[in-house]
Amino acid sequence: MSLLTIILNILLPPLAVFMNHGIGSALLISILLTLLAWLPGVIHAFIVNQ
Repeated sequence: MSLLTIILNILLPPLAVFMNHGIGSALLISILLTLLAWLPGVIHAFIVNQ
């Protein structure tokens, strides 16, 4: 995982997921989790982008 991906996972989780996986179910889940609460979105981004 690059430094840029780690920074985006923390600051903008949906953008980090989009950069690695494109438009799909992982992006939708990341957006929903980030809107509900920031921390679940960050955790999901780190898990998906391993």
